[in-house]
Amino acid sequence: MTPSTSHDDGKPRLRADAARNRAQILTAARDAFRELGTAAPLDEIARRAGVNIATLYRRFPDRDALVRQVVVDGFVLVRRLAREALEAAPADPLAAIEGLLLSMVDEREMLVLPLIGGPVTDDPEALELQRGTSAAMEELLAGARARGVVRPDATAVDLITTAALACRPLPYLPAELATAVATRHVRIFVDGLRPAKARPLPPAPTYEEVTAHLRPAADADR
Repeated sequence: MTPSTSHDDGKPRLRADAARNRAQILTAARDAFRELGTAAPLDEIARRAGVNIATLYRRFPDRDALVRQVVVDGFVLVRRLAREALEAAPADPLAAIEGLLLSMVDEREMLVLPLIGGPVTDDPEALELQRGTSAAMEELLAGARARGVVRPDATAVDLITTAALACRPLPYLPAELATAVATRHVRIFVDGLRPAKARPLPPAPTYEEVTAHLRPAADADR
């Protein structure tokens, strides 16, 4: 299948049937990676997507390309949600933070990310999206601190790791019950961000300390 016209960013626009196949493959890959890990057979992913293996390889030439796209899509979504929270923050910073976390819980089926048990990657686009998301969350917290509604020792890492924990699949729980539990945890966390009567926290890990562990194992040997 050949691309048709181009997007504004210069990337080719896929024909409707090719775009549909690509979306189905990515949905199937997310499901398979969550259930079976990134070693999930590609023919099983193709079967779940309702396409043949040749179609999968036309869209993604190898496993690494498929894993990379699943991770990048997750980070694109999280960055968008963080930016939307920043836009909402002037009206109510704490509500914007809670909305960000709950939106991630709602979209957790799209999130196959390292902190949620997904694959690690050193793909430059994924790493740049990761850094941009952290910066947006830090900006969100900075505005809330400036208005005195968030404790001064809360960091972007606290938001990132709380979101990751809330989005982790809870085994054996129906989706509705898992969402209810995650929502309770998010609201307890948000109330804990309030500065009144807050107990001092242990020293916070830096963003670099946390993300240093979110790289392919080969990097550790270099």
